[in-house]
Amino acid sequence: MAPPTLPGPDETQDDAQWRTAGERIQTLLDASSSGGAVARERAEQLVREVTDLYGAALERVLAVALAANPDLADRFVADDLVASLLLVHGLHPHTVERRVSDALDGVRPYLGSHGGDVALVGVDDGVVRLQFQGSCKSCPSSSVTLELAVEDAVRAAAPEISSIEVVAAEQSSSTSVIPVESLMTRVQANGHRSTAWQPVPELAELSDGEVGGFRVAGMTALACRIGDDVFAYRDRCAACTGSLAGAQLAGAVLRCPGCGSGFNMVRAGAGVGGGEAHLEPIPVLMRDGVLSMAVPQGVG
Repeated sequence: MAPPTLPGPDETQDDAQWRTAGERIQTLLDASSSGGAVARERAEQLVREVTDLYGAALERVLAVALAANPDLADRFVADDLVASLLLVHGLHPHTVERRVSDALDGVRPYLGSHGGDVALVGVDDGVVRLQFQGSCKSCPSSSVTLELAVEDAVRAAAPEISSIEVVAAEQSSSTSVIPVESLMTRVQANGHRSTAWQPVPELAELSDGEVGGFRVAGMTALACRIGDDVFAYRDRCAACTGSLAGAQLAGAVLRCPGCGSGFNMVRAGAGVGGGEAHLEPIPVLMRDGVLSMAVPQGVG
């Protein structure tokens, strides 16, 4: 008899409702405040009691399962929903270091598209220390997109950490270093618009070499798939400021249908043939099993 397997991606589409369970619970708690402080306190106590009850049961189930088959640990944590519950109850079988390392592996291809890389220096007393290398000189938005990608991935994998610090790397003739002051700062503090992650499951339907337009949270974005990776940019040509609707890919280069300017889609939208014009990148990451965009707020 074949061993049981956890649901695959096609079998977990209904999990989307659970990804917003926390928001629904918080909404109900806020609504309970209308009954006064006592009603709010009782509602919070009820949530704690139910959470603790299911957490205790989950701990026993996990202990029995891993005792019978230790290999199940990796299969459990590969499921986003199960992993999130294990994190909530402090039952995740992997150490903070491993979870952070795995999270960085997941965003490393995205960092590479911006000419960057990241290494885990260590985790000590709840502080994650990272070292960034590489740069995208033609893309001043890189520091923001790198911040969003790395911080989101690390905090999702290890919500118990207290802070993220960047350790300066030594410069060499062959490696540029992204300035520490440009990384891991609050987006608002740098004068950039606040950003919210928006799920865009339709991105998964893009085929290799296909370009598509998407309206997300009031903003029009252009996205394409190149191999296994999806890249997204704001729908505005950096040269003529016109729409990129109708643009097609030639390898990794997308050309504006209006002015003919070309942009390298796998290199942060840098202009080809010289010049400093570049498209405005939009981070795309897999969050809770769904491809999502980090969309600047207040952009139409």
